[in-house]
Amino acid sequence: MTIAPPRRAPGRAAALPGSPGPRSRKPRRVFAAVMLTPALLGLVIFFVYPLIASVYFSFTRYDLVSDPEWIGWRNYEYLFTKDPKVWTAALNTLWFVVFLTPTKIVTALCVAGLLARAKRAAGFWRTLFYLPALVPPVASVVSFVFLFNPGTGPVNQILSFFGIDGPLWFNDPSLAKPSLLLLGIWVMGDIMVIFLAALLDVPTEQYEAASLDGANGAQKVRYVTLPNIVPVLIFALITGIIAALQYFTEAAVASGVASGKATVGEGTGMTLGYPNGSLLTFTEWLYVRGFANYQLGYASALAVLLFVVAAVFLVLLLRKVSAFNPESRS
Repeated sequence: MTIAPPRRAPGRAAALPGSPGPRSRKPRRVFAAVMLTPALLGLVIFFVYPLIASVYFSFTRYDLVSDPEWIGWRNYEYLFTKDPKVWTAALNTLWFVVFLTPTKIVTALCVAGLLARAKRAAGFWRTLFYLPALVPPVASVVSFVFLFNPGTGPVNQILSFFGIDGPLWFNDPSLAKPSLLLLGIWVMGDIMVIFLAALLDVPTEQYEAASLDGANGAQKVRYVTLPNIVPVLIFALITGIIAALQYFTEAAVASGVASGKATVGEGTGMTLGYPNGSLLTFTEWLYVRGFANYQLGYASALAVLLFVVAAVFLVLLLRKVSAFNPESRS
């Protein structure tokens, strides 16, 4: 004699033993919504609203004193056709994106690889390479400009000891950006620590299997190390590109200190970009237009353009990477 299983209402799936029912799920959803409320409010107040306000102000003439005046596409027309320095600032920013970001990532990855293999005094070397990342950006830039001062800096004095005439470094338009590149390499400790954690998390069994298959060091890096740390590399690349697009503090302080007029606020527009506009970045020009010339409407147009460029970079990068492509996982 067989016992027929109990019938259930059509369209309703049977609940698994111990699984929460519909009534028990509702309090959980309410609790999750309550816990997410502070984060959602912060997102709306500090991101969504400023973004919408910037888009609106970009179509107006606004100086923080009088009411915004709607002028349509004039700010964008001036941006793309008449602004004398916007393309210089854009090219300088692109230089930092193309050169600073990859160089910093590759250097941090190489240092992390060496530290992952360190046997003696590993903690000391990790601390030593990470400490520069704790130095405030302004202090690190001022120190670097002092070290590379063409007249009194220790770097040129050491070079002169060996009979080498030191260059002008931050006072030379052709060397100002490479000098900041050296500064970026020096403060790569934050990315290095992330890479170090990723490298230490790679399973040792995969290295052993690769050794049994006869793989050499380069093949282990290519077929074992890199595939395991791809998400971390992508994270470092995305955050590095965004930081390079917003590059401001280091270039502004270096221009002010190297020119001998380290001012912030009034008169900043005279020193930003020194020497000869070589360190004028897009965000610096946005700052000059918005807070030195009080052209908040035009500055908002610059900010909207910067947001669009960063979003395009992000979308293209994620589309090219198979680790973030859902179709490649299926």
